[in-house]
Amino acid sequence: MLQSLRHLYGTHLTHGIYSFPTLQDLMEVAGEKELREIGFGYRARYIIETRDLLLKKGGEEYLLGLREKEYKDVIEELTQFCGIGRKVADCIALFSLDQTNAIPVDVHVQHIASRDFASDYNSIFGSGNSSPKSMTPSLYNAIVKLFQDRFTYYIKVEGEGSIKGSNGSEKRMKEGRYSGWAHSLLFVAELPSFRHVLPDDIVQQNDLWKEMEKQKKRKNGGKK
Repeated sequence: MLQSLRHLYGTHLTHGIYSFPTLQDLMEVAGEKELREIGFGYRARYIIETRDLLLKKGGEEYLLGLREKEYKDVIEELTQFCGIGRKVADCIALFSLDQTNAIPVDVHVQHIASRDFASDYNSIFGSGNSSPKSMTPSLYNAIVKLFQDRFTYYIKVEGEGSIKGSNGSEKRMKEGRYSGWAHSLLFVAELPSFRHVLPDDIVQQNDLWKEMEKQKKRKNGGKK
């Protein structure tokens, strides 16, 4: 699909390689029908409506301006677009809009939180055999906060807004400023292709946790 999109609406670069179409390039798309014909299906509407709303909001200048906004405001802006939910908005914010405290959450990230931040996770969701069955907004936000709190860092400052560090020095908390990148490293570490680069004790801990989760599911009759 993307190759067809680049070929039809992008700019030829070299040796049959085409660029991804810009917003201006996409203005050449007459409507959903053209995109459906090259395989986009239901996504065709998302592309057309996103293109039109982006043009209405100011195009590239609007998007670049989101880099200067607060995280919460960026998410509110992005989820206005057709087909963009919270997780996709967090992915865009983290990887393209300098929002390094954005945490894209799915079931795999939930598993990381319950395994690696067990005490904090259990204090919120309980330590019983069952886990939350669906990714509700409140669950999503709670997991985001777990990552942001865990990867908060401190710098020495003076004046208003400072707090006392453990050694009594004046410090101010920067809430989860790089927690999104920490999240991404933990997520990548779950991929089988990276298993061989992990320390043996980490691999063993992960395998043990997975086995414990399987036992919980069997105990609960196979329920997720």
